[in-house]
Amino acid sequence: MPKVGVFGGTFDPVHLGHLAAAERVRCDLELEQVIFVPANISPFKLGHRHSASRHRLHMVQLAVRDNPHFGVSEIELERGGTSYTVDTIELLKAQKPDDELYFIMGMDSLLDLNGWKDVDRLIRMCRLVVVTRPGYEISREQLNLLGLPALVWERTTFLEVPGLDIASTDLRERIRRGQSVRYLLTSEVETYIRENGLYNF
Repeated sequence: MPKVGVFGGTFDPVHLGHLAAAERVRCDLELEQVIFVPANISPFKLGHRHSASRHRLHMVQLAVRDNPHFGVSEIELERGGTSYTVDTIELLKAQKPDDELYFIMGMDSLLDLNGWKDVDRLIRMCRLVVVTRPGYEISREQLNLLGLPALVWERTTFLEVPGLDIASTDLRERIRRGQSVRYLLTSEVETYIRENGLYNF
């Protein structure tokens, strides 16, 4: 059964931390491919200002094009509306029922998991991979993790990934201030941002 990673996010902008995490997961779990899925509207970021979906999609396409094991899906952008992971995974499973899916997320997403739509159904359709900073400790007794289905812990893998301290929020602010973002973004993504005047608000 082919093992495929699914990496969802706003990707505003996609940065080297995202790419490093995806490559680490791919190698450590021996995945055939990692599919990046830009969100249309994140349910946790309703009311937030985002770059147009065409810009976020193109930045991801630029960032991953030199890695033959990375791909991009427009499934959430085409569907429109609020992007719920469980619906996306269900559609991907319907497209490729023989694939074993691994949904890649950060620790912040795991800590919000109790607020996700249909967690029980989600965890039956895919495995979770939580990428963490080296040395980060997680306990299932943490208050906001109480009440998660036991199956979540059986079907979740934790991987330490160096360099996860890069944040898209910080990058947007640095770009707005005219500060350097070299070595935080791929050169192609940085050029695209400059040429399209993104984040100069």
